[in-house]
Amino acid sequence: MPSEESIRSCLASAVAAAKAAGALQKERLWGEHSIVFKGEVDLVTEVDRRCEELIIGRLRGDFPEHRFLAEENVAGENTYDSEVPYKWIIDPLDGTTNYAHGFPWFCVSIALEHRGEIILGVIYHCMMDELFTAVRGAGAFLNGNPITVSERSPLRRSLLATGFPYDRSRDNENNFDNFVNFQLASRAVRRAGAAALDLAYVAAGRLDGYWECKLKPWDVAAGSLLVAEAGGTVTNQGGLAYSVYDHRIVASNGVIHQEMLEVLNRGQEL
Repeated sequence: MPSEESIRSCLASAVAAAKAAGALQKERLWGEHSIVFKGEVDLVTEVDRRCEELIIGRLRGDFPEHRFLAEENVAGENTYDSEVPYKWIIDPLDGTTNYAHGFPWFCVSIALEHRGEIILGVIYHCMMDELFTAVRGAGAFLNGNPITVSERSPLRRSLLATGFPYDRSRDNENNFDNFVNFQLASRAVRRAGAAALDLAYVAAGRLDGYWECKLKPWDVAAGSLLVAEAGGTVTNQGGLAYSVYDHRIVASNGVIHQEMLEVLNRGQEL
């Protein structure tokens, strides 16, 4: 684990970069956007790219020896190598579809990985000026105040969140069966469209659980650390230890975790 002073420096830089990107997002939200499709429904705007350039530019200026894994890969150096000493994992604008439609539910997500372990996470929701931060072993915070997961149980009284993959119309691993099962088993399920914010809300006790499939490291790196540091439980959908390089995640307040895994086991075999 890096020194406390080193982590403080990294956290300060990540917070500054996230807030700068959030300010740009808020300024440009209801303007005209240049949209490029990465897939049939998977899109990217010029704001995604500008935010990623801004974030990487700031972090690279402060830490020139660090590497980057980012959604739009504007740095041209995406790497999944867990042996890289320091690697920033960045989603410059999580919730791009929401953003492109003017729906104000999106965020910046920045995490720092040290030799395969996520040690720092920052999520900034600019529209509500909410800054979620976590450092491994030091707790989770919202605007500087400690946060903890909820204590709500059982599952039938819990509020959950999830999402669906972009290729949901073409692949059977589309989460539809799990969505129906959880709607029947819980109080309600929300699908707002930004995985990082869903995880941040689990950490803050606003949601009690979250699951999803076909995710990338930048979707979950910061949020999964937030949940763990807020006292929650994060596993893969088999109940085993979670890695951000897994593509199926279950995050909860811990109390309902086993119930969530049991519901997932009712779904189709994947």
